[in-house]
This record gives sequence, C-alpha cells and structure tokens, in this order.
Amino acid sequence: MLECRDGALYTGISTDVMRRYAAHCAGKGARYTRLNPPQRIVLIHPFADKSQALKAEHAVKRLSAAAKRQLAAKGDLSDWLAARAAQPDTTQ
Repeated sequence: MLECRDGALYTGISTDVMRRYAAHCAGKGARYTRLNPPQRIVLIHPFADKSQALKAEHAVKRLSAAAKRQLAAKGDLSDWLAARAAQPDTTQ
C-alpha cells in the first residue's frame, strides 16, 4: 500500500515490491500513480500465492479511506485477513 502525493492510499500487488515502487515513482506505474506519485510505502504484506493477493487487494480497495488508514497504521494485515476468513461468504 502506497501513500500518494494527494494523501490517498494506493493498493496493488507485485512479486517485487521495490521494483514496482520504483516504477510508480518514475511515472511508469498505474495511471493513478502517474497523476499522484507515491510518497512512501505504508504497508507490505506477503501472500502465499497470487490468488490470495488478488482477493486481499480487491477487499482492501473496497474499504473506506479511514479503514485503509487503520490497516496501514497497524502495519500488518494478518488480524484483518483472519477476521475476514472467519466471516461467512455471502457472495454466492
């Protein structure tokens, strides 16, 4: 998770976080970070596989800005992911 120049938190996935961060900083990342360059990395969380990372990314992107800031302040997604896993799946 990156904090951008406009104060927003940008969430994405990568197999090489520092390479991706450098690309964002150089204006070669996502359109959003080209317009609002990242100022710093606020959260990194490793995942066992791409599927888990994509699911978590999607869930984080649906959170309010305040909820994202709370996650970033904790510096770890483990408790949040465990709480999400304990909830019943209502999407089916």
